[in-house]
Amino acid sequence: MAKVEIVRSLFQEIEAKFKGESHEIIDLLESLESSPHKGKLLGNVSGIVIKELKYKNFRFYFITDGFRLKCLNQEKIVDLLLRFVRMSDKNKQQQTIDEIKYVLRTIGAGGFQ
Repeated sequence: MAKVEIVRSLFQEIEAKFKGESHEIIDLLESLESSPHKGKLLGNVSGIVIKELKYKNFRFYFITDGFRLKCLNQEKIVDLLLRFVRMSDKNKQQQTIDEIKYVLRTIGAGGFQ
């Protein structure tokens, strides 16, 4: 099983924006624990894969180790960490993706707190 981690700032943003629907969104994000191959691949930076999940008009971006995701099958994925880092609507999609890539290039995966 993969482990899903949601960055605290994103969690607070989800609760503030969606209020009552936030539990449904959190359940969607945590559904990746059972099927970590879900989501659309957007790119990678130094072996870290950037993917997105859609919910209505919003996108939720997460990063993970690309090697483990690609090479291991569903049963062998034990230590895979999926970290949700950002959220955007359709209008700010490319700006958010570029921001994630910039943070990964300059600071690395530890830049998301």
